[in-house]
Amino acid sequence: MGHKCFISFKTEDIDYKNYIQNNLDVDMIDKSLNEPINSDDEDYIMKKIRADYLSDSTVTICLIGIRSSENLGWDEQRFIKRELQASLYHGQGNSKSGILGVVLPSMYDTVYTGSGICQTCGNSHNHVAINDSTTVKEFSYNYYIPHNKCAWSEDDRYCVLVKWDDFISSPNDYIDKAFDKRTQPVASKTKVKP
Repeated sequence: MGHKCFISFKTEDIDYKNYIQNNLDVDMIDKSLNEPINSDDEDYIMKKIRADYLSDSTVTICLIGIRSSENLGWDEQRFIKRELQASLYHGQGNSKSGILGVVLPSMYDTVYTGSGICQTCGNSHNHVAINDSTTVKEFSYNYYIPHNKCAWSEDDRYCVLVKWDDFISSPNDYIDKAFDKRTQPVASKTKVKP
């Protein structure tokens, strides 16, 4: 039995969403946030999104494509930002969802920029550009949760990241990994609205 997934995506990337839906054995909830919720009460908005869109889901799959960056602004990103905020929201009757970022092929070279030797520890670290020019803050903050070390280990991240090609070869392995983060110590360090 797979974990129920909600997919957060930009319209430009709908072909990838459809591929997951039609070709992969992923247990999906097919709802997208199309109607804005008219309220200034943030708690109410989060509860409403969770109740109406995410209530059955335990993992949010976030497709990272060329239109997914924070730098494109609130109007452009309000839906994916809200969906991720609601996924991270832990409140009465809700438990937060795991978050799985899937880097689409158009973004491989932008996100995975090679490796380099660290000035602090002398070890080689991979450079993974998860920042305001590649994704929204709700994802990047919870991927690179602030700490005082020179690099992030798997245990330092809440969000899980995977390339599209690796994801489609064994989607449920990565979905399980994101699901399991919910009960790991790092889950207490996430931020709904960075």
